[in-house]
Amino acid sequence: MAHKVGLLVGREWSFPPAFIEEVNRRDQGVVAEYVKLGGTSMNEPCPYAVIIDRISHEVPYYRSYLKNALLQGTKVINNPFMWTADDKFFEASLATRLGVASPKTIVLPNKEYVPGIVHPDSLRNLDLVNWDAVLDYVGLPCVLKDAHGGGWKEVYICRSRQELLDSYDQSGLLTMVIQEFIDWDHYVRCMCLGQEKVLPMKYHPGERKYYVEHDHLSPELGERIVSDSLKLVKALGYDMNTVEWAIHDDVPYAIDFMNPAPDMDIYSLTPHYFEWVVSAMADMAIDLALNPRPQLQATRWNDLF
Repeated sequence: MAHKVGLLVGREWSFPPAFIEEVNRRDQGVVAEYVKLGGTSMNEPCPYAVIIDRISHEVPYYRSYLKNALLQGTKVINNPFMWTADDKFFEASLATRLGVASPKTIVLPNKEYVPGIVHPDSLRNLDLVNWDAVLDYVGLPCVLKDAHGGGWKEVYICRSRQELLDSYDQSGLLTMVIQEFIDWDHYVRCMCLGQEKVLPMKYHPGERKYYVEHDHLSPELGERIVSDSLKLVKALGYDMNTVEWAIHDDVPYAIDFMNPAPDMDIYSLTPHYFEWVVSAMADMAIDLALNPRPQLQATRWNDLF
């Protein structure tokens, strides 16, 4: 009987069929298909050896299903327990503990709370934000962004104290982080798969565009970026992620590495990088289906420090 790989997807149209076709084309005793769900019983066995999760961050039922699937012995990419717990402030602290350069970062109290929160009673532990201390630490300009966001949503470049306060006042129920602004002279986004393969791609965050330039990094800088990217994804336990690096004076700063459902669209990646991603994802899925790795264990960051 063939081992099964399941794919959970949203609106994306180019990667899913290409991935399924690539796995099935290889005829290695592994078949890939879309997962079909319609209600799940507790402790229900999972028919998949591997599930690739591209959408559970937007569909809570899928996340619940994946936690049970992991309990049944399925390899879930990415681990739904870690993904649920991850945020950009934790990442910044983790990077620093691992010796990876990262912008100075502060997490802020929410601007607003749900109606059940009564300010004088529910927030007795909360003090006023000391904006002078915040700006003394991160400096200006600075970046304000959603601690749990992605896709460059709710990201503000603030060049004055007033711009920062105005942007924060618009954040509503979101938990925001404020970061030191790195005035980069080169920007790289790395596709990281299987905690083994790292593809450093030249990227322009303002244009949201990849550039197919194979010699855009010196050997020394390229080696450091690959090594630091692997440190981060291994610590997080992510088998599918992108890590973004803002490079200033030959120092790569880890800007954003909470992308466990990275954009894999052919028009975003370019056909050249898209082909690499489809092939590498198929390699990983087939290997994990044929050679299971236990996932029911705590993430052990202390082993990496």
